[in-house]
Amino acid sequence: MKKTLVAAAVGLVALGAHAQSSVTLYGIVDTGFGWQNSSTSLSAVGSAKPSAGGRSVVKMINGIWAGSRFGLKGSEDLGGGTKAIFTLEEGFNSATGAESTSGLMFSRQAWVGMTNAQFGTLTAGRQYTSYYTLLSPYSPTTWLTGAYGAHPGDIDSLDTLYRANNSLVYTSPNFAGLTVSGSYSLGGNAGSFAAGQVWSVAAQYLNGPVGIAAGIQRIDNAGIATVTPPAVNWNSAMSNNGAEPAVSAINNGFQTAAKQQRIAVTGGYAFNSQWDVSASYSNVQYAPGSSSFFHNTQIWNTGGAVLHFKPISVLDLAAGYSYTRATQANGITSAATYNQFNLSQYYTLSKRTGLYALEAYQRASGKTLAGDGHTIIDATASIGDAQNGSPSSSRSQVAVGVGMIHKF
Repeated sequence: MKKTLVAAAVGLVALGAHAQSSVTLYGIVDTGFGWQNSSTSLSAVGSAKPSAGGRSVVKMINGIWAGSRFGLKGSEDLGGGTKAIFTLEEGFNSATGAESTSGLMFSRQAWVGMTNAQFGTLTAGRQYTSYYTLLSPYSPTTWLTGAYGAHPGDIDSLDTLYRANNSLVYTSPNFAGLTVSGSYSLGGNAGSFAAGQVWSVAAQYLNGPVGIAAGIQRIDNAGIATVTPPAVNWNSAMSNNGAEPAVSAINNGFQTAAKQQRIAVTGGYAFNSQWDVSASYSNVQYAPGSSSFFHNTQIWNTGGAVLHFKPISVLDLAAGYSYTRATQANGITSAATYNQFNLSQYYTLSKRTGLYALEAYQRASGKTLAGDGHTIIDATASIGDAQNGSPSSSRSQVAVGVGMIHKF
Protein backbone atom coordinates (compact mmCIF):
# COMPACT_ATOMS: atom_id res chain seq x y z
CA MET A 1 0.00 0.00 0.00
CA LYS A 2 2.78 2.37 0.96
CA LYS A 3 4.60 1.63 -2.30
CA THR A 4 1.41 2.39 -4.22
CA LEU A 5 0.98 5.76 -2.45
CA VAL A 6 4.63 6.68 -3.03
CA ALA A 7 4.37 5.80 -6.72
CA ALA A 8 1.20 7.87 -7.04
CA ALA A 9 2.86 10.83 -5.34
CA VAL A 10 5.90 10.60 -7.60
CA GLY A 11 3.59 10.45 -10.60
CA LEU A 12 1.74 13.58 -9.52
CA VAL A 13 4.99 15.47 -8.96
CA ALA A 14 6.24 14.40 -12.40
CA LEU A 15 2.95 15.47 -13.98
CA GLY A 16 3.15 18.85 -12.27
CA ALA A 17 6.72 19.37 -13.49
CA HIS A 18 5.75 18.29 -17.00
CA ALA A 19 2.89 20.79 -17.12
CA GLN A 20 4.83 23.66 -15.55
CA SER A 21 3.95 26.98 -17.18
CA SER A 22 4.36 30.71 -16.62
CA VAL A 23 2.86 33.95 -17.92
CA THR A 24 4.47 37.37 -17.42
CA LEU A 25 2.89 40.80 -17.76
CA TYR A 26 5.47 43.42 -18.73
CA GLY A 27 5.69 46.87 -20.24
CA ILE A 28 7.39 50.23 -20.76
CA VAL A 29 6.10 53.77 -20.34
CA ASP A 30 8.30 56.42 -21.99
CA THR A 31 7.27 60.08 -22.18
CA GLY A 32 9.22 63.30 -22.69
CA PHE A 33 9.52 66.58 -24.56
CA GLY A 34 11.15 67.33 -27.88
CA TRP A 35 12.23 70.37 -29.91
CA GLN A 36 12.92 70.62 -33.64
CA ASN A 37 14.31 73.72 -35.32
CA SER A 38 12.46 73.00 -38.57
CA SER A 39 9.35 70.92 -39.03
CA THR A 40 6.99 70.53 -41.97
CA SER A 41 4.73 67.76 -43.25
CA LEU A 42 6.08 64.99 -45.45
CA SER A 43 3.50 65.83 -48.13
CA ALA A 44 4.80 69.44 -48.21
CA VAL A 45 8.34 68.38 -49.13
CA GLY A 46 8.94 69.47 -52.71
CA SER A 47 5.87 71.71 -52.83
CA ALA A 48 7.72 74.80 -51.66
CA LYS A 49 11.19 76.28 -51.83
CA PRO A 50 13.57 74.46 -49.45
CA SER A 51 13.97 77.54 -47.27
CA ALA A 52 10.22 78.08 -46.86
CA GLY A 53 7.50 76.46 -44.81
CA GLY A 54 9.43 75.01 -41.87
CA ARG A 55 8.80 76.14 -38.30
CA SER A 56 10.40 75.21 -34.99
CA VAL A 57 8.20 73.13 -32.70
CA VAL A 58 8.11 72.02 -29.07
CA LYS A 59 5.98 68.95 -28.40
CA MET A 60 5.37 66.12 -25.98
CA ILE A 61 7.06 63.01 -27.33
CA ASN A 62 6.36 59.36 -26.65
CA GLY A 63 8.45 56.22 -26.84
CA ILE A 64 11.68 57.96 -27.77
CA TRP A 65 14.15 55.87 -25.77
CA ALA A 66 12.02 52.73 -26.02
CA GLY A 67 8.53 52.42 -27.48
CA SER A 68 5.77 52.50 -24.87
CA ARG A 69 4.13 49.08 -24.68
CA PHE A 70 2.54 46.38 -22.60
CA GLY A 71 2.56 42.68 -23.26
CA LEU A 72 2.11 39.12 -22.15
CA LYS A 73 4.70 36.41 -22.66
CA GLY A 74 4.71 32.88 -21.42
CA SER A 75 5.91 29.33 -21.75
CA GLU A 76 4.76 25.81 -20.95
CA ASP A 77 7.09 22.87 -20.39
CA LEU A 78 6.10 20.10 -22.80
CA GLY A 79 8.75 17.68 -21.61
CA GLY A 80 11.95 16.47 -23.23
CA GLY A 81 13.46 19.95 -23.14
CA THR A 82 10.72 21.41 -25.35
CA LYS A 83 8.58 24.40 -24.40
CA ALA A 84 5.58 26.08 -25.97
CA ILE A 85 6.10 29.87 -26.01
CA PHE A 86 4.07 32.94 -26.96
CA THR A 87 4.22 36.75 -26.95
CA LEU A 88 1.41 39.29 -27.35
CA GLU A 89 2.65 42.89 -27.32
CA GLU A 90 0.76 46.13 -27.93
CA GLY A 91 2.29 49.55 -28.50
CA PHE A 92 0.60 52.72 -27.30
CA ASN A 93 1.11 56.46 -27.15
CA SER A 94 1.75 57.36 -23.52
CA ALA A 95 0.98 61.02 -24.23
CA THR A 96 -2.53 60.33 -25.56
CA GLY A 97 -3.37 56.72 -24.71
CA ALA A 98 -3.92 55.90 -28.38
CA GLU A 99 -2.81 52.71 -30.13
CA SER A 100 0.62 53.05 -31.71
CA THR A 101 -0.81 51.50 -34.90
CA SER A 102 -4.49 52.17 -35.49
CA GLY A 103 -6.58 49.04 -35.91
CA LEU A 104 -3.99 46.59 -34.58
CA MET A 105 -4.59 45.30 -31.07
CA PHE A 106 -1.15 43.68 -30.80
CA SER A 107 0.80 45.81 -33.25
CA ARG A 108 4.30 45.07 -31.96
CA GLN A 109 4.21 41.28 -31.70
CA ALA A 110 1.67 38.45 -31.78
CA TRP A 111 3.14 34.97 -32.15
CA VAL A 112 3.21 31.43 -30.80
CA GLY A 113 5.81 28.70 -31.18
CA MET A 114 8.06 26.04 -29.72
CA THR A 115 11.64 26.10 -28.46
CA ASN A 116 14.19 23.45 -27.60
CA ALA A 117 17.77 24.09 -26.48
CA GLN A 118 19.03 21.34 -28.77
CA PHE A 119 16.96 21.98 -31.90
CA GLY A 120 16.24 25.73 -31.83
CA THR A 121 13.12 27.89 -31.92
CA LEU A 122 10.23 28.04 -34.42
CA THR A 123 7.54 30.73 -34.11
CA ALA A 124 4.54 31.82 -36.20
CA GLY A 125 2.62 35.11 -36.35
CA ARG A 126 3.38 38.84 -36.48
CA GLN A 127 7.02 39.28 -35.49
CA TYR A 128 10.42 40.74 -36.25
CA THR A 129 12.34 39.31 -39.20
CA SER A 130 15.57 37.36 -38.73
CA TYR A 131 17.40 40.26 -40.39
CA TYR A 132 16.43 42.66 -37.61
CA THR A 133 16.68 40.27 -34.66
CA LEU A 134 20.27 39.16 -35.24
CA LEU A 135 21.65 42.50 -36.50
CA SER A 136 19.97 44.80 -33.95
CA PRO A 137 22.38 44.31 -30.99
CA TYR A 138 24.97 46.37 -32.88
CA SER A 139 22.62 48.77 -34.66
CA PRO A 140 22.84 52.53 -33.95
CA THR A 141 19.55 52.35 -32.05
CA THR A 142 21.00 50.52 -29.02
CA TRP A 143 22.36 53.70 -27.39
CA LEU A 144 21.25 56.49 -29.74
CA THR A 145 17.60 55.28 -29.98
CA GLY A 146 15.76 54.71 -33.23
CA ALA A 147 13.80 57.94 -32.91
CA TYR A 148 16.90 60.14 -33.15
CA GLY A 149 19.72 57.74 -33.92
CA ALA A 150 18.38 55.40 -36.63
CA HIS A 151 20.07 55.90 -39.97
CA PRO A 152 18.20 58.67 -41.84
CA GLY A 153 14.55 57.67 -42.19
CA ASP A 154 15.49 54.18 -40.91
CA ILE A 155 16.08 53.41 -44.58
CA ASP A 156 17.76 50.08 -43.70
CA SER A 157 15.11 48.92 -41.17
CA LEU A 158 17.60 48.49 -38.32
CA ASP A 159 15.12 50.08 -35.93
CA THR A 160 12.03 48.29 -34.60
CA LEU A 161 9.47 49.91 -36.90
CA TYR A 162 9.21 46.85 -39.13
CA ARG A 163 7.34 43.66 -38.27
CA ALA A 164 6.05 41.15 -40.79
CA ASN A 165 2.62 39.52 -40.66
CA ASN A 166 2.00 35.83 -41.39
CA SER A 167 5.61 34.97 -40.58
CA LEU A 168 7.45 31.77 -39.76
CA VAL A 169 10.78 32.33 -38.02
CA TYR A 170 13.36 29.66 -37.21
CA THR A 171 16.41 30.45 -35.06
CA SER A 172 19.09 27.85 -34.40
CA PRO A 173 20.73 27.08 -31.07
CA ASN A 174 24.04 28.76 -30.34
CA PHE A 175 26.86 26.67 -31.85
CA ALA A 176 30.18 27.85 -30.32
CA GLY A 177 29.04 31.47 -30.62
CA LEU A 178 27.30 31.14 -34.00
CA THR A 179 23.52 31.59 -34.38
CA VAL A 180 21.65 31.49 -37.70
CA SER A 181 18.04 32.41 -38.42
CA GLY A 182 15.60 32.52 -41.30
CA SER A 183 12.13 34.03 -41.66
CA TYR A 184 9.41 33.84 -44.29
CA SER A 185 6.19 35.83 -44.48
CA LEU A 186 3.43 34.51 -46.75
CA GLY A 187 1.89 37.10 -49.03
CA GLY A 188 -1.50 35.35 -49.18
CA ASN A 189 -2.32 36.59 -52.68
CA ALA A 190 -4.56 34.41 -54.84
CA GLY A 191 -2.91 33.13 -58.00
CA SER A 192 0.64 34.12 -57.02
CA PHE A 193 2.41 32.47 -54.10
CA ALA A 194 5.39 34.87 -54.29
CA ALA A 195 3.42 38.12 -54.47
CA GLY A 196 3.69 40.04 -51.23
CA GLN A 197 6.17 37.65 -49.64
CA VAL A 198 8.87 38.79 -47.20
CA TRP A 199 11.92 36.67 -46.47
CA SER A 200 15.18 37.14 -44.65
CA VAL A 201 18.21 35.18 -43.47
CA ALA A 202 20.87 36.26 -40.99
CA ALA A 203 23.81 34.99 -38.96
CA GLN A 204 25.41 36.27 -35.76
CA TYR A 205 28.73 35.34 -34.16
CA LEU A 206 29.72 36.24 -30.59
CA ASN A 207 33.13 35.55 -29.08
CA GLY A 208 33.94 37.34 -25.82
CA PRO A 209 34.16 41.09 -26.46
CA VAL A 210 33.68 40.71 -30.23
CA GLY A 211 30.41 40.34 -32.09
CA ILE A 212 29.42 40.49 -35.77
CA ALA A 213 26.20 39.86 -37.69
CA ALA A 214 25.12 39.89 -41.34
CA GLY A 215 21.76 39.53 -43.01
CA ILE A 216 19.56 40.08 -46.04
CA GLN A 217 15.87 40.95 -46.21
CA ARG A 218 13.66 40.98 -49.32
CA ILE A 219 10.12 42.35 -49.73
CA ASP A 220 8.42 41.40 -53.01
CA ASN A 221 5.53 43.23 -54.65
CA ALA A 222 4.65 45.35 -51.65
CA GLY A 223 4.21 49.07 -51.25
CA ILE A 224 5.39 50.74 -48.07
CA ALA A 225 3.24 52.14 -45.30
CA THR A 226 2.87 55.89 -45.16
CA VAL A 227 2.76 58.57 -42.52
CA THR A 228 0.65 60.72 -44.83
CA PRO A 229 -1.26 59.64 -47.97
CA PRO A 230 1.18 59.03 -50.84
CA ALA A 231 0.79 60.17 -54.38
CA VAL A 232 -0.20 56.60 -55.20
CA ASN A 233 -1.00 53.55 -53.10
CA TRP A 234 -1.69 50.93 -55.73
CA ASN A 235 -0.40 47.76 -54.10
CA SER A 236 -2.70 45.97 -51.66
CA ALA A 237 -0.16 43.24 -50.85
CA MET A 238 1.04 45.38 -47.94
CA SER A 239 -2.14 44.62 -45.97
CA ASN A 240 -1.37 40.90 -46.07
CA ASN A 241 2.30 40.77 -45.14
CA GLY A 242 2.51 43.93 -43.03
CA ALA A 243 5.34 45.30 -45.16
CA GLU A 244 5.73 48.66 -43.51
CA PRO A 245 9.32 49.92 -43.76
CA ALA A 246 9.22 53.57 -42.83
CA VAL A 247 8.45 56.30 -45.36
CA SER A 248 10.41 59.52 -44.97
CA ALA A 249 11.89 62.36 -47.00
CA ILE A 250 14.68 59.94 -47.91
CA ASN A 251 12.52 57.40 -49.80
CA ASN A 252 9.28 59.32 -50.32
CA GLY A 253 9.65 59.37 -54.11
CA PHE A 254 10.08 55.60 -54.36
CA GLN A 255 6.92 54.34 -52.67
CA THR A 256 5.79 52.57 -55.82
CA ALA A 257 8.71 50.14 -55.69
CA ALA A 258 7.86 46.57 -56.72
CA LYS A 259 10.67 45.06 -54.65
CA GLN A 260 12.83 46.14 -51.73
CA GLN A 261 16.09 44.54 -50.66
CA ARG A 262 18.26 45.25 -47.62
CA ILE A 263 21.71 43.81 -46.96
CA ALA A 264 23.53 44.83 -43.79
CA VAL A 265 26.51 44.00 -41.60
CA THR A 266 26.80 45.12 -37.97
CA GLY A 267 29.44 44.47 -35.35
CA GLY A 268 30.92 45.62 -32.10
CA TYR A 269 33.84 45.40 -29.69
CA ALA A 270 33.91 45.96 -25.93
CA PHE A 271 37.28 47.38 -24.85
CA ASN A 272 36.38 47.01 -21.16
CA SER A 273 33.42 47.57 -18.81
CA GLN A 274 33.43 51.29 -19.63
CA TRP A 275 34.07 51.57 -23.37
CA ASP A 276 32.60 49.81 -26.39
CA VAL A 277 32.13 50.63 -30.06
CA SER A 278 29.73 49.38 -32.72
CA ALA A 279 29.61 49.88 -36.47
CA SER A 280 27.21 49.11 -39.30
CA TYR A 281 26.97 49.13 -43.08
CA SER A 282 23.87 48.65 -45.22
CA ASN A 283 22.92 48.52 -48.88
CA VAL A 284 19.25 49.21 -49.66
CA GLN A 285 17.67 48.78 -53.10
CA TYR A 286 14.21 49.81 -54.33
CA ALA A 287 13.46 48.18 -57.68
CA PRO A 288 10.67 49.49 -59.97
CA GLY A 289 7.92 47.45 -61.59
CA SER A 290 5.51 48.04 -64.44
CA SER A 291 3.30 50.25 -62.26
CA SER A 292 6.12 52.23 -60.64
CA PHE A 293 6.49 55.97 -61.25
CA PHE A 294 10.31 55.80 -61.21
CA HIS A 295 12.23 53.74 -63.74
CA ASN A 296 15.67 52.77 -62.41
CA THR A 297 16.62 50.84 -59.29
CA GLN A 298 17.43 53.28 -56.51
CA ILE A 299 20.24 52.34 -54.11
CA TRP A 300 21.29 53.82 -50.77
CA ASN A 301 24.54 52.91 -49.01
CA THR A 302 24.92 53.78 -45.34
CA GLY A 303 27.82 53.47 -42.92
CA GLY A 304 27.88 54.47 -39.28
CA ALA A 305 29.55 54.02 -35.90
CA VAL A 306 28.62 54.53 -32.25
CA LEU A 307 30.97 55.00 -29.28
CA HIS A 308 29.48 54.14 -25.87
CA PHE A 309 31.04 55.24 -22.57
CA LYS A 310 29.97 54.36 -19.01
CA PRO A 311 32.01 56.61 -16.66
CA ILE A 312 30.04 55.57 -13.56
CA SER A 313 27.55 52.80 -12.88
CA VAL A 314 24.45 55.00 -13.24
CA LEU A 315 25.45 57.02 -16.32
CA ASP A 316 25.66 55.99 -19.99
CA LEU A 317 26.97 58.34 -22.69
CA ALA A 318 27.09 57.74 -26.44
CA ALA A 319 28.10 59.56 -29.62
CA GLY A 320 27.41 58.46 -33.17
CA TYR A 321 27.80 59.41 -36.82
CA SER A 322 26.28 58.02 -40.01
CA TYR A 323 26.66 58.79 -43.70
CA THR A 324 24.02 57.85 -46.29
CA ARG A 325 24.53 58.24 -50.03
CA ALA A 326 22.06 57.51 -52.82
CA THR A 327 23.17 56.43 -56.29
CA GLN A 328 22.72 58.47 -59.44
CA ALA A 329 19.55 57.18 -61.07
CA ASN A 330 16.15 58.29 -62.38
CA GLY A 331 17.57 61.42 -64.02
CA ILE A 332 19.40 62.57 -60.87
CA THR A 333 23.03 63.53 -61.51
CA SER A 334 23.73 64.97 -58.06
CA ALA A 335 22.79 62.10 -55.74
CA ALA A 336 21.41 62.81 -52.27
CA THR A 337 23.68 62.46 -49.24
CA TYR A 338 22.87 62.69 -45.53
CA ASN A 339 25.35 63.33 -42.70
CA GLN A 340 23.91 62.69 -39.24
CA PHE A 341 25.49 63.35 -35.82
CA ASN A 342 24.04 62.07 -32.53
CA LEU A 343 24.62 62.34 -28.78
CA SER A 344 22.77 60.58 -25.96
CA GLN A 345 22.83 60.56 -22.16
CA TYR A 346 21.02 58.10 -19.89
CA TYR A 347 20.90 58.35 -16.09
CA THR A 348 19.71 55.33 -14.10
CA LEU A 349 17.46 56.24 -11.16
CA SER A 350 16.68 52.61 -10.30
CA LYS A 351 16.58 49.18 -11.91
CA ARG A 352 13.32 50.11 -13.63
CA THR A 353 13.45 53.90 -14.06
CA GLY A 354 15.74 56.27 -15.94
CA LEU A 355 16.11 59.78 -17.33
CA TYR A 356 17.51 60.51 -20.79
CA ALA A 357 18.53 63.33 -23.12
CA LEU A 358 19.14 63.16 -26.88
CA GLU A 359 20.65 65.60 -29.37
CA ALA A 360 20.90 65.18 -33.14
CA TYR A 361 21.86 67.13 -36.25
CA GLN A 362 21.51 66.15 -39.90
CA ARG A 363 22.67 67.83 -43.08
CA ALA A 364 21.32 66.78 -46.48
CA SER A 365 22.68 67.65 -49.91
CA GLY A 366 22.08 66.69 -53.53
CA LYS A 367 18.80 65.80 -55.22
CA THR A 368 16.06 63.19 -54.85
CA LEU A 369 12.53 62.50 -56.11
CA ALA A 370 9.40 64.12 -54.69
CA GLY A 371 6.44 62.07 -53.52
CA ASP A 372 4.98 61.98 -57.03
CA GLY A 373 7.83 59.69 -58.06
CA HIS A 374 9.19 61.75 -60.93
CA THR A 375 9.83 65.40 -59.95
CA ILE A 376 13.46 66.06 -58.99
CA ILE A 377 13.81 68.19 -55.84
CA ASP A 378 16.46 69.18 -53.31
CA ALA A 379 17.05 66.52 -50.65
CA THR A 380 15.79 67.61 -47.24
CA ALA A 381 16.88 66.54 -43.75
CA SER A 382 14.94 64.01 -41.66
CA ILE A 383 16.63 62.88 -38.42
CA GLY A 384 16.31 59.25 -37.34
CA ASP A 385 12.77 57.96 -37.75
CA ALA A 386 10.78 60.05 -35.22
CA GLN A 387 10.88 62.91 -37.74
CA ASN A 388 9.66 60.82 -40.69
CA GLY A 389 6.29 62.59 -40.72
CA SER A 390 7.77 66.00 -39.91
CA PRO A 391 11.01 66.44 -41.87
CA SER A 392 12.83 69.72 -42.24
CA SER A 393 11.79 72.08 -44.99
CA SER A 394 15.48 72.76 -45.64
CA ARG A 395 18.80 70.99 -45.94
CA SER A 396 19.40 70.93 -42.15
CA GLN A 397 17.57 69.79 -39.06
CA VAL A 398 18.32 69.88 -35.32
CA ALA A 399 16.36 67.88 -32.75
CA VAL A 400 16.64 67.70 -28.96
CA GLY A 401 14.66 65.49 -26.61
CA VAL A 402 14.47 64.77 -22.87
CA GLY A 403 12.31 62.21 -21.13
CA MET A 404 11.67 59.61 -18.46
CA ILE A 405 11.25 55.87 -18.91
CA HIS A 406 9.81 53.30 -16.53
CA LYS A 407 9.79 49.53 -17.05
CA PHE A 408 7.50 47.06 -15.32
